[in-house]
Amino acid sequence: MTPARRILLQGAASIGALSLAPWYSASAQVSPTPATRSFSPKPGDWRIFEVTTRVDIAKPMGTTRVWLPVPSINTDWQKSEANSFTSNGTARIRSDGLQGVQFLFAEFGPSIDKPYLEMTSRVQTQSRAPLSQAQWPAPAEDAATLKYFTRPTHLLPTDGIVKITAQNAIKRAQTDLEKVRAIYDWVVSNAWREPKVKGCGEGDIKTMLETGNLGGKCADINALFVGLCRSVGIPARDVYGIRLVPSAFGYKELSGNPANLKGAQHCRAEAYVKGQGWMAMDPADVAKVMRLETSEWLKSTDHPVVKPVYGTLFGGWEGNWMAFNTAHDLTLPQSKADRLGFFMYPVAENDEGRFDSYAPDDFKYQISAKEIKI
Repeated sequence: MTPARRILLQGAASIGALSLAPWYSASAQVSPTPATRSFSPKPGDWRIFEVTTRVDIAKPMGTTRVWLPVPSINTDWQKSEANSFTSNGTARIRSDGLQGVQFLFAEFGPSIDKPYLEMTSRVQTQSRAPLSQAQWPAPAEDAATLKYFTRPTHLLPTDGIVKITAQNAIKRAQTDLEKVRAIYDWVVSNAWREPKVKGCGEGDIKTMLETGNLGGKCADINALFVGLCRSVGIPARDVYGIRLVPSAFGYKELSGNPANLKGAQHCRAEAYVKGQGWMAMDPADVAKVMRLETSEWLKSTDHPVVKPVYGTLFGGWEGNWMAFNTAHDLTLPQSKADRLGFFMYPVAENDEGRFDSYAPDDFKYQISAKEIKI
């Protein structure tokens, strides 16, 4: 069967009706030397990346289906542009039609001996600066969008222990900005990075709180932040993506190896504050730096290695990362398996069931990135 090839010149759509409010700053890009352990990304020049995902099905069993997340976000910090792909199966880019998620879907019949699928996505990214008095007021977000991002999901309930925890965390905070800060600080103080957790974790925040085991990875810790915010009426969302290249600020744990992005998937978060718009958040990366950046498990946010990250990741993040989507509870069309809690890994199924997306060597997929210099 001759390989199919498709090139989509139109950039990926933004999140449909669920728009992302822009972030504004007049600041210029500054890159401190790695030795300073400084971390203060600021909007500046756009960076252009081409990200390639290759899937090879080593042992096909009957009909095989593959779903690859496609960058589906267009904002003031990311421009999702062209996608191209090749495959020896039937492949096309589709949308879930509800949450604005785009994905490349491929199907391989039993007669195809060595199924493969390769996709290259081109994106532009930009850093986001932490909260600043110099930040321009952001336009108001659509009311329906804000309501949507306060809803409960299967893994992010907003009642019971989640709401009680959030109410205790915010205490005497009055404004939404104060409440977001209080929740961010509560998560940083109480959750921790647990390296033994598989992949990026599952994000089952009710179980985390009920058991008191707040150890996890980005999909756990940032989901905890998002769920706590939603439970007290603050719009918030997880943003699922992947690190592409090394950090310009000297932090190995905030970096990606572009030649081999195995395990580089990373979830970030946003919270909406009136006047500020959608603010970048990443308490999970604070926890990661505390646990893994040095040989010692650092327990204080005042430590010189931790302090710059702790301060910056309330409102900012570095543009060495690409976002896919903000979806929860995603049902993949034509899938025979359960819905996904989130979608930032390749997914595949055959007649025996769903592959383990957290095991790229067994699943046989590879992801790499290349920065395009202009």
